Amino acid sequence: MNLSKIGLIIGREYSVRVKKKSFILTTIITPILMAALILIPSLIMLYRGNDQQKIMFIDRSGLVKPYFENGKSVEYQFADAAADVEQFKADFDNLGVDILVVVSGLDSSNNVSVTTYSKEPVSLETKSDIGSTIETAVRDYKLRTYDIVGYDEIMEKVKTSVSIDALTLTDDGGEKADSVEAYMVIAYIMSFLIYIFTFMFGNMVMRGVIEEKSNRIVEVMVSSVSSFELMMGKIIGIAGVALTQFIIWIVLTLLLVAGGSLLFGADMAAAAGAVDPSGATEAVSQTMMSGIMEGLGSLNIPYLLIFFLVYFLLGYLLYASMFAAVGSAVDNEADTGQLSMPITIPLMLGLFIMLHTFQHPSSPLSFWASIIPFTSPMVMLARLPFGVVPGWQLALSIALLLVTFVLVTWISARIYRVGILMYGKKATFKDLYKWMKNKK
Repeated sequence: MNLSKIGLIIGREYSVRVKKKSFILTTIITPILMAALILIPSLIMLYRGNDQQKIMFIDRSGLVKPYFENGKSVEYQFADAAADVEQFKADFDNLGVDILVVVSGLDSSNNVSVTTYSKEPVSLETKSDIGSTIETAVRDYKLRTYDIVGYDEIMEKVKTSVSIDALTLTDDGGEKADSVEAYMVIAYIMSFLIYIFTFMFGNMVMRGVIEEKSNRIVEVMVSSVSSFELMMGKIIGIAGVALTQFIIWIVLTLLLVAGGSLLFGADMAAAAGAVDPSGATEAVSQTMMSGIMEGLGSLNIPYLLIFFLVYFLLGYLLYASMFAAVGSAVDNEADTGQLSMPITIPLMLGLFIMLHTFQHPSSPLSFWASIIPFTSPMVMLARLPFGVVPGWQLALSIALLLVTFVLVTWISARIYRVGILMYGKKATFKDLYKWMKNKK
């Protein structure tokens, strides 16, 4: 194996791909989309906060009015309880409201029925708010019928808020604060990035092999380098492209999110207060964010980043070698479906097990999936933030992944050296086996 030749191929693959318009466009557009996914929910709240909804009640029960208070995002109006509903429906356009809510009188069981009328479908959130508030009003009325002395005082005293301080015992006898929410966020981001990049850049390797094969460029190249050197140069070169694009994405996304937060931060905070004038939602959000930030602070970020890069590179190299073998066996991308199925199934399986691992990081399924090389890049990274992975499991997982990469690369190279020079015939799994056994 000539390292200088591999280096030349790596340089060619890298320079050719980073100069492509598709690379430049995806490098610019993807951070914009990622930043938009982070900022848009807050901007939606901002828009909703400025758009006041008007709701009119015809309350025949006489119970619900004290429970509905106007806010910046909603205004409640109450018509006469004896109003003619049919007349209101006929004159709906002139009422100046978005929703008409009719609450029936109490039945024999002290229950009510509720009907809403509107020109547009009522949102699930609005429907839930109206329903839960009316349920509270009816429940309180039913309790009052028992003539409990000091009912209001009792209900105020029994209101309880329980906060849980989750602490993890360390091996040295100490304890540290943990946050499952923070661990899940970090685990999801790392595992999903592994899945996306492995699949995306593995497919890029496959398409590159097909393109060079169809253009007969490969016939010129193999006259100067071995097929193994060509395959390794292509795989490592595209890995460099992947890392470059990943770093640019992270930097640009952080800059865009920071800029958007500075630009809209005050307005978005005001909108959040308008959605919940009581401030309860804001208080809960602040408590959750405080817990998440505390959990993030307890994580060993450099440790996680190191193993993210290890699993990203080894996982990519493992799958890229298989994608390269598939690309060498076909003449066009349309023929890759059947041959690439054994590659995509483990990737998809790892993604599904990853979701299970968030809830059960120490389960037998999570353990074995983090050890088996074809799923370990995603599942092990889903376990690491929880701090439940002993050193021997981590070492065994990486060792098996490295050995499997070398073995699969050797097999793929044997398929690759024959497949890149085969034209006009759609290869089957039987053909791949024959090429792998070929000793020439």
